[in-house]
Amino acid sequence: MNPLPFKNTNFESMDSEFKSGFVSIIGMPNAGKSTLYNRLLGEALAIVNPKAQTTRHRILGVRNGEGHQIVYSDTPGVLVKTSYKMHEQMMHFVNESVHDSDVLILLVDITSDKFSEEITDKFNRAKAKKILALNKVDLSNQEKLEEVLNQMKERFTADIYLPISAEHGFQTEILEDYIVKMLPFHPPYYPADQLTDRSERFFVNEIIRNNMLKLYDEEVPYASEVVTLAFKENSKIIRMSCEIIVERDSQKPIIIGKNGSKIKALGTAARKELEAFFGKQVYIELFVKVREDWRNNKNMLRQFGYEPD
Repeated sequence: MNPLPFKNTNFESMDSEFKSGFVSIIGMPNAGKSTLYNRLLGEALAIVNPKAQTTRHRILGVRNGEGHQIVYSDTPGVLVKTSYKMHEQMMHFVNESVHDSDVLILLVDITSDKFSEEITDKFNRAKAKKILALNKVDLSNQEKLEEVLNQMKERFTADIYLPISAEHGFQTEILEDYIVKMLPFHPPYYPADQLTDRSERFFVNEIIRNNMLKLYDEEVPYASEVVTLAFKENSKIIRMSCEIIVERDSQKPIIIGKNGSKIKALGTAARKELEAFFGKQVYIELFVKVREDWRNNKNMLRQFGYEPD
């Protein structure tokens, strides 16, 4: 597929001065934000799952290049309706990310026509340099692509309009080139050897939670949170103890399964992924605890890293 022409925007040629800045990816749920984030970062930091509302936090990832540093932010999908205080804080992460951005990427799923007025307003009012990336073009044809692109130009005001495929890497290198051109001249924000602002325990929680999304149906994984209680590492093995938080007593036996079959399957799947992530043997213990209506409890949300106002 040939790339479509970009909107006319003049950029000054790069020189030897260092460039650094914050680049946030926003969009509706299931637009492919985490897939694009991982692709641009060159590391699989964000969990990827076809189910909606996979990402709950803002995750910074640092990419260093010749003469520049890009600090990417993966963000939760913009929700039309917030049902819990947890959702409100997820949207706070999005707002924070938009406000901090030097470059803002709106990722649009070409196969979906779902947009909220909120995301239109957020993007059009943003003061950052703006890129509208039309994702999943591999699932479309040129005629459909041009039609949707024209619709996006009418609705969204951007400096660049670019068709991509985050999954297959189509035009993502071109996207990165434009990001670098848009970065301000600034010293690096992070040391060259720092990849992310998140801890090892955070990624343990995310990997387990992603496997819950794969293994369990309906509301159960959405009503669950994972907390790593212990993380002990030596040269050969990492031993970790993790707690799965659910909202109701009736959800606990669903997580455990008959004779412990479900939680055993969860532990096995998570362990394999954790061993690949850390590059060493992992021993994991999983426990289930009920904390009623935790998604609306400010103290629990703070404890789980959502830090409500």
